[in-house]
Amino acid sequence: MHARDRPRGPLAPGWFAAVMGTGIVAAAAATLPRGFPGLDAAATVVWAGAALLLIVLTARYLGQRTLRAHAVDPVTAQFFGAPPMALLTVGAGTLLLGRRLIGERAALDADWALWSVGTVLGLAAACTVPYLMVTRHRYTPDAAFGGWLLPVVPPMVSAATGALLVPRASAGQPRLAMLLGCYAMLGLGLVAVLLVLAIVYSRLVHHDVPGGAVVPTVWIGVGALDQAVTALGALATAAPSALPAPYARGSAVAALLCGLGLWGFALLWLVLATALTVREIRRGLPFAPTWWSFIFPLGAAVTGTSALAARTGSQLFVWSAVVLYALLVTAWAVVAWHSLRHVAGRPEGPG
Repeated sequence: MHARDRPRGPLAPGWFAAVMGTGIVAAAAATLPRGFPGLDAAATVVWAGAALLLIVLTARYLGQRTLRAHAVDPVTAQFFGAPPMALLTVGAGTLLLGRRLIGERAALDADWALWSVGTVLGLAAACTVPYLMVTRHRYTPDAAFGGWLLPVVPPMVSAATGALLVPRASAGQPRLAMLLGCYAMLGLGLVAVLLVLAIVYSRLVHHDVPGGAVVPTVWIGVGALDQAVTALGALATAAPSALPAPYARGSAVAALLCGLGLWGFALLWLVLATALTVREIRRGLPFAPTWWSFIFPLGAAVTGTSALAARTGSQLFVWSAVVLYALLVTAWAVVAWHSLRHVAGRPEGPG
């Protein structure tokens, strides 16, 4: 299918990445190993903006009734992973930050609702989009791009954000089922991510270097890997409330050792993505909604690094998280500004 044939309604699912990016700016602030004056208040305002944006985009997208048209498009369909992650990110921010505004009970209920819907939609995307890729969509050998990761990452986001709800689930079998389910979703997403990363790397090596709006999607690999680090750390923190002591201690060991290994791999991918981005900026990188692909991965790098800082006490990770957060806020401000200009000047953006 040629680019001119793709559905170009007033809103495509890729725009939900703006909610993901804005939401993780807020949530990452709550996980930083160092606090700063006014940070919590600013993060709460950003979370409220992400929640409002989620409501507006959801209402507009559902009102379009373009789901089927987007599903048959081999590129736009990849972005079906964005709406579930938007729900999950805002839900986590509601529990971490929103309770100061709406109260503990309301925040918990809202997070349960957003997590449940986001998890169902995320699992649906993780199963349906690969099925469509195998049975209906057709791709050339150089078609793989970072966006192929989007449908399979949501289960890992469910695992990381669900860990916050594990201690709040009913004690006994419900809490155990919640924890084990989160670990299963982490495994589902991580193995799928590694498979897709291999395909994307093969495409980068064997074909022309991607250019233009495709380049930012390379960053999604960073977010996918660091999301696994975040999930491992969060689940290890929640494990003692549901698992016997030996297994809870084992989860802590896995969070540290596996987390460090994945963090190192994410660092390698970050260097590659940065080099490709600098190369494209020198050639002239045009704005596109895919610029939001810079933001959530940087946010996941912050939360993953913060998780390792909390587990090790290493100042290397503490200050790495702080520096990454400063970069995240800067990048978010730039992309948000360009997005506002884009929407004001040309409402019908690409998917």
